[in-house]
Amino acid sequence: MKDMAGQIAVITGAGGGLGRAHALALAKRGVKIVVNDLGNAQGVVDEITAAGGEAVADSTDISDRAAAAAMVEAAVERWGRIDILVNNAGILRDKSFAKMDLGDFDKVIAVHLTGSVNCTKAAWPYMVEQGYGRILMTTSASGIYGNFGQSNYGAAKSGLVGLMNVLAIEGAKKGIKVNSLAPTAFTQMTDGLITEEAAAVLGPETVAPAAEFLVSPDAPTGVILGAGGGVFAVSEMREAAPVSLGQDATAEGIEGRWAEISDLSDSHHLAAAFEQTRLYVETAAAGEDA
Repeated sequence: MKDMAGQIAVITGAGGGLGRAHALALAKRGVKIVVNDLGNAQGVVDEITAAGGEAVADSTDISDRAAAAAMVEAAVERWGRIDILVNNAGILRDKSFAKMDLGDFDKVIAVHLTGSVNCTKAAWPYMVEQGYGRILMTTSASGIYGNFGQSNYGAAKSGLVGLMNVLAIEGAKKGIKVNSLAPTAFTQMTDGLITEEAAAVLGPETVAPAAEFLVSPDAPTGVILGAGGGVFAVSEMREAAPVSLGQDATAEGIEGRWAEISDLSDSHHLAAAFEQTRLYVETAAAGEDA
């Protein structure tokens, strides 16, 4: 990969687990790090500086919009720019939806989704002005595929994919690339949710290479990359080939041709929402001409 030395990164939730692994990995590449965490930020800073790197600790609650903006502004005042934002901070409040207190739903959304929005909104104008930026969202298989007892977490993580999709489009002409990491790792947040055998394989350091790649100068954009245990795989939303029902465009018509409508053997990826609109209009018109 191209040299990243001298770049500036803000990493949220970097006091332990995945965030710490990302911070240590990027610091080894010469990236200067703002280690954001409500807990052990200084401990990670000490690790980085002991290894010859440069980092500062930050204890901002990223769900506080003004505080998140101040954190980013402080980084720019200190080092002159911000090149990388890794939205990693998160919490869990797991319960089945029937038993979940909506206050816990709100808390998870506030940290994962709104916190990422707050930090990204603060960094965006600086990245636009300098014509360069790399933003990494942290999604999850729970948001992509679902998981029992994680309606709040899954909603937040799915929302981050939607945010990435839009920002990847809006940032394309501004030199800003936006991606999502879908990690599976043993951390304090997943303690008790992963077996001991799996935990031995899924160390946070096995995920960090994916984060490094996704915020690198030659990174792709609009990509969801799964990572864990040294294994990596891209996920994406795909759509079946559209089917025009013509005069039979009724609920009964859908039911009758459901096998065809739901057949993903000839699926495709759509680059943006209006590409779907164009495709549907063309398919409808072709159906009328048939």
